[in-house]
Amino acid sequence: MKRIILIALCLMCITGTASAYGIYLNCPESVQAGSPLICVINSDFAAGTAFNIVFYQTRTTATEVSSQPLIIQKSDLSFNHTKILETKGFPGGNYKVEVQYTGTGDASYRSDSKTMQLVKIIDRSDEITITSPMTQTQDEALRIEGSIYKLGNGGVKIEVRGPEGDKLFDEWIASKESVQSGAGVFTKRVTVFRPGDYDVVFSDDKGYIGTKTFIVPAPPTQAISAVPTTTAVVKTTKPPVPTPWPTATQSPLSPITALIGIAVAGLVAVLVMKRH
Repeated sequence: MKRIILIALCLMCITGTASAYGIYLNCPESVQAGSPLICVINSDFAAGTAFNIVFYQTRTTATEVSSQPLIIQKSDLSFNHTKILETKGFPGGNYKVEVQYTGTGDASYRSDSKTMQLVKIIDRSDEITITSPMTQTQDEALRIEGSIYKLGNGGVKIEVRGPEGDKLFDEWIASKESVQSGAGVFTKRVTVFRPGDYDVVFSDDKGYIGTKTFIVPAPPTQAISAVPTTTAVVKTTKPPVPTPWPTATQSPLSPITALIGIAVAGLVAVLVMKRH
């Protein structure tokens, strides 16, 4: 009897294990502020199962800063579901990434599932002091001048990213120690050819320090001034009308002349009739 009960318990354990699913979250332990946090999720939940990837800032309490859906595409632990969490504008400190089931019914996880991970955002941007203007015209851009706290005569790595995220400059330059503060003073000019926001990433031998954004506005559009035009006044001169030749005025026939004509015509008619 005891053997039967033991076998039944074993079968229940096996059945329970087989009906559970695994999901495994893997994120970097730290990320530079402003850089994307790339997390990979593996799972053998059925395709179409819905989750949320929630990003929290953890202080005394956890505050949600972003959330995005995750739909399992393939029930295969070797299949990678990649999620990119933005950190631009987030202050340095401790954060948490968590996978939350949002499907219908209850989710049954295997005991080795990993649904949460702590992440640290590294930001030392308060150690950077910029002395050149943060907004510069295209003619003077990009002038990068300032200092880094306690850097002294060291090296600072400057990386300039254009408005489209393209890398325009990425080199180490020397800093010069400030006698008053011990900061490392730096200056660099990187020529840019279009307006937009330029992210300048600073690093030293300890790693990432911070990112500063310079703005290069588009040049103002110059209004085209209208050129006054002088309209020539055209004088129209009518051709002279020729003076007509004088026409002879016929005087009317006198009555006597008319009577003589009639008489002559009558005489001619009488003579003609006599001949016939």
